[in-house]
Amino acid sequence: MKPRLFIDGEHGTTGLQIRERLASRSDIEVLSIPHAERRDTEKRRDMLAGCDVAILCLPDDAAREAVSLIEASGNEACKIIDTSTAHRTSPDWVFGFAELEKGQAEAVSAARRVSNPGCYSTGAIALLKPLISTGLMATDFPVTINAVSGYTGGGKQLIAQMEDKNHEDHIATSYHAYALPLKHKHVPEIMVRAGLDRRPVFTPAVGRFAQGMLVNIPLHLDSLNGAGKPADIHDALADHYTGCKHVTVASREEASKTAHLRPEDFAGRNDMKLWVFGDPETGHVNLVAQLDNLGKGASGAAVQNLDLMLGNK
Repeated sequence: MKPRLFIDGEHGTTGLQIRERLASRSDIEVLSIPHAERRDTEKRRDMLAGCDVAILCLPDDAAREAVSLIEASGNEACKIIDTSTAHRTSPDWVFGFAELEKGQAEAVSAARRVSNPGCYSTGAIALLKPLISTGLMATDFPVTINAVSGYTGGGKQLIAQMEDKNHEDHIATSYHAYALPLKHKHVPEIMVRAGLDRRPVFTPAVGRFAQGMLVNIPLHLDSLNGAGKPADIHDALADHYTGCKHVTVASREEASKTAHLRPEDFAGRNDMKLWVFGDPETGHVNLVAQLDNLGKGASGAAVQNLDLMLGNK
């Protein structure tokens, strides 16, 4: 019997992308509620009570409500993937970044509750975790993160503002920074899942392109522990992600020949590429994660976690 999947919030940006990624699959039965009835609590309750896997593409409070509905229904076998921020720092939920560390993919496979990482945090954690795990970076290191995302990460409202010139709040600029009060919702999970004790300074931005993302973390080598040259940083990342299918580290040679990176290059993919750019003379290093904000940063990761939880490789 095919596993029954219900995407609660399937008509939002993330949910639609998940549906698209599963469209050609014949091994899963996708349950659905018509768009006009998507807020009908009774219909949602019935779907959640009868599914084998629920992917929650909802705001935080609605995600918590969905979990409560599943628990109240007695559907104890239901596996849940939550794409909101509601459970990303909870010790009771497995963090759905399969490449986080050795054994993480197995933990996702065995889990009943998985929190899907945020897009910015996926890139930031991927760059920071190997440095903290190896001791090259202290847990109280003053980290600065700068990032730019495609506007689809802001959901339907921002998409309308960027694409519809007749929209009352149309945004005409090609690039704008936001979250300037420095309280972005991805910061707590970056700290917990990367292993930071000190809150990083994080400045995100949106560009006039639909999908794609670059996450930058600049470093001074003399502020790190035992990293005398950029190659030390590169080796730590390369060793950490050896054998990973969806996360790769650009070779030193490729990085040395690369002068520009485009955030759009990974649009539509569930892959992430990590770069180490460095100048041995100045001791400066810039770490960059290149990914799709709706791929490895959202829907692609959710489908990857779904496959792990269903026992697919």
